[in-house]
Amino acid sequence: MFPSQVPQVPRPLRVLTSDLVSVLKNSVEAAMVAVIKRNRHTRYVSESPVFAEFHSMLRNSGREEDGDVSDDILLETYRTTIPLTTYDSYEPFVTKFLAETCQEDDVRDMFSLGLPRHIAVTSSTSSAKPKFFCKYQLPGSKRYVFGDKSQTFWTFSLHYRQLVKVQNRKGDIISAIPVGLGSSAGIRMRHGLEIESDHLNIKLAGELATSPLAVGFISEYRTFMLTHTLFALANSKIDMICILFSTSVVDMIRYMEEEWDTLIASIETGELPPWDGIQHVREYLQPYFPPRPERAAQLRAIGKATDQPGWLAKIWPMLKTTISTTSGVFSIAVPKLRFYLGPDVQLRGQGFNTSELHVAAVYDPSDPNLFKVTSEDIVEYLDVDKEENASSIVPPYLVEVGKHYEIVCTTRDGLWRYRLGDVVEIAGFDPVDGTPIIRYFERRKQHVTAAILAVQDVLGPVVEFTAIIDSRGGTPILGYLVEVHGDLHPEAAKAPTKLHNELRRLNEEFDPQRMQMPTIRILEPGTFGEYRQWRVEVANSGGGQTKVPVLMRDITAREWMLARVRRELGVDSNEGIVQG
Repeated sequence: MFPSQVPQVPRPLRVLTSDLVSVLKNSVEAAMVAVIKRNRHTRYVSESPVFAEFHSMLRNSGREEDGDVSDDILLETYRTTIPLTTYDSYEPFVTKFLAETCQEDDVRDMFSLGLPRHIAVTSSTSSAKPKFFCKYQLPGSKRYVFGDKSQTFWTFSLHYRQLVKVQNRKGDIISAIPVGLGSSAGIRMRHGLEIESDHLNIKLAGELATSPLAVGFISEYRTFMLTHTLFALANSKIDMICILFSTSVVDMIRYMEEEWDTLIASIETGELPPWDGIQHVREYLQPYFPPRPERAAQLRAIGKATDQPGWLAKIWPMLKTTISTTSGVFSIAVPKLRFYLGPDVQLRGQGFNTSELHVAAVYDPSDPNLFKVTSEDIVEYLDVDKEENASSIVPPYLVEVGKHYEIVCTTRDGLWRYRLGDVVEIAGFDPVDGTPIIRYFERRKQHVTAAILAVQDVLGPVVEFTAIIDSRGGTPILGYLVEVHGDLHPEAAKAPTKLHNELRRLNEEFDPQRMQMPTIRILEPGTFGEYRQWRVEVANSGGGQTKVPVLMRDITAREWMLARVRRELGVDSNEGIVQG
């Protein structure tokens, strides 16, 4: 569907009608009761001190032991006793799954009923170390459908970093739980690709997309992206690109340009390139990669014209849609993507997804940062202008348009009023069912992205960035590590001052005495693509879901980045502008 053909969606309401308030309230409370009943007897709820008041109030009702608690009492108890939670209360319990010997008696019914189907690992974007979240087989789990999959260029990954083998009292292995990126495990669960059947799965043709399933078993990031790209390039009828993050699409384009001659020669001869990390799947890929000399000739005629708009549309003339995460920090890659896609290819968002839960779906395909909350879990809203405790939580039917809230979730997988740290703005309500329509704003207390985007007029087009706390001078300074497209702007020396002013404007808590003039360090071209490859190798995470943190806390990763600085901009209080 081309942009001019995108169907119109109803304009969000600014105020809920009384009928819609009633509909939404009933829906939310029914889902809340179901989650509470499902998970209130789990090990986590029974043993964590976080839930002591919850149990005390239910005992005082006189119904906790026999289980005959009314829905109204459950709701009232939940609302008045469940505090805000973080990973600190969850971690001691999930760690039991990662013990050298995992016993069934120690982990069954830990966060929800039974044993998890997989354990999702975060990309370490909001903390110095990854977090682990148990994911259970839930009733009514949906499958993703991308239409005619043979014409879809989708960089799916099936990689996992380890298997947790759960033993019963006899010492028998009763379950093997994969630990890996949530996107990879989710694909397996939705498409029935069991770990035990990988010896068969790896032989399958393009069940999910134009690439054979064996490509999903490649863990080396660059080779993973290039191999998916190779199979897509060989197919002139690609009509959809689906790559999880917009920054990964930019990586794909750069790799394709760098390896253009190799890719074309491979398509012409039908021989797979000898890339690192492809050896173990080569025998499964080769049968699906015959010589295509005519397609190679077409691509040679198009040429490596990445300096011309619409290059991807020339490579794939039937391309209609590209789906990728383009909100929040990933919005930084949108101008570059639109340049390569041209005006006739629709760029759509992926939705609002986290390792903890699916939050929302794209509401308006023409606006990649407008979402309808479609979670089957419980999403509540913490007013960012009030105290950070449960009394400041607002239910979906009482949020106000234009206000900012932090997302708080209670999930069927066993999180309870868990703080995501993501702040959204209420854009309105769906006129059909009253569900909130939201825009992603930023991580709480981190107005880092908006500030750097605001200085591009004096710095130059920002391809990608991360930030660190720079303490070289003794006083903590916010330091940006930036990759710029092309040359720096002639007035780039003014960028730190403008950035400082933007940070003060956006963040009332920004203390100019404590956090002085920020620094901007310019990185070598391609640094962030290399970082993703390095990170995949270090974490053994697979190539499907590799993010760069907005604020980089990991010391090793920070040093890796700093080694690739080619120029520095900053302000020294005594000497003025510093340029390295």
